[in-house]
Amino acid sequence: MAAIRLTQVGKTFETTEVIRDVSLDIADGEFCVLVGPSGSGKSTLLRMIAGLETVTRGKVHIGDRDVTHRAPKDRDIAMVFQSYALYPQMTVRENMGFGLKLLKRPADEIRRRVDEAARMLSLEALMERRPAALSGGQRQRVAMGRAMVRQPSAFLFDEPLSNLDAALRATVRGEIRTMHARSKTTSVYVTHDQVEAMTMGDRIVVLRGGHIEQVGTPVELYETPINRFVANFIGSPAMNFCEVAIQAAADQRYVQVGDNRLPLDAPTLGSSHRVVLGIRPEHLHLGHRPDDAAQMQADVTEIEFTGAQSQISLNSPIGPLLLTAPERPALQVGDRTPIGLAARRLHCFDHETGLRLVPERLTP
Repeated sequence: MAAIRLTQVGKTFETTEVIRDVSLDIADGEFCVLVGPSGSGKSTLLRMIAGLETVTRGKVHIGDRDVTHRAPKDRDIAMVFQSYALYPQMTVRENMGFGLKLLKRPADEIRRRVDEAARMLSLEALMERRPAALSGGQRQRVAMGRAMVRQPSAFLFDEPLSNLDAALRATVRGEIRTMHARSKTTSVYVTHDQVEAMTMGDRIVVLRGGHIEQVGTPVELYETPINRFVANFIGSPAMNFCEVAIQAAADQRYVQVGDNRLPLDAPTLGSSHRVVLGIRPEHLHLGHRPDDAAQMQADVTEIEFTGAQSQISLNSPIGPLLLTAPERPALQVGDRTPIGLAARRLHCFDHETGLRLVPERLTP
């Protein structure tokens, strides 16, 4: 096992800069997830750690070794791809042990390591099959087993679940986390799916346009997103955003939410400044509660029933809102309904920069 350190790493393809001065420390044994939209640079960054892409500038360290210019085979890493990359003519056992065979490990050691990985991944009954006779989930487990038997310093995962259906993704996701819990090997995992990121990562690195927007635990990113981009990207369904103006009365600044005045602790902002309220759908609720930060009436424009919950689209005095409600409420499109905003669950962002307003905040 080993820590991974990136120091002002950059990557340029011809005249296009795709990674811009990224510095990141990944602790020994940590499960770190790189997440972001398509084109954010997450896969390129992973390939630079692996040595599959050259580094234009900066340094890459794995453990105490500078591996910036070392070949992939000399970095002591194992990579799991979305495409499985299994040899079709080999059995599961042969695929899993092939890397060790190339390293000229003794046959009994190869057998022992392969059998141990097969037990961990419940592959014992499949060892003599070839990839064509396996399901997508089984193939991905074989690819994981092949990586595990090498006992590398770090595992690198490049969107390994993107070819699986929803049920299999949930299953294999759990298997990867179990594998990490047992091996305690430093792991870097790339995904565009923020649900995967939130459920798997010890820490999450949110990328956009080749640079890091925010690094934090899932709870930190959910509770205190640094800007509107992170707030919108983390959380499902996405956060509601409503543009409002700061108003002033006597010495107090506030924003108007329906019939409610929410005091704004924002001494550095003028009374003509515009801010953006962020409200997560799960922090809105039908009806009124005594501890609501704000209450208002809203018109139902759409209802989507998903089984465990309903997603209700509303027109409100502060703009369109999406609300999640448990099960199926007794509402129809066109109804007017009271809604409340959970206390201490509102976010506030600067309209111009998109940055979270700290220490400025809304106080219910």
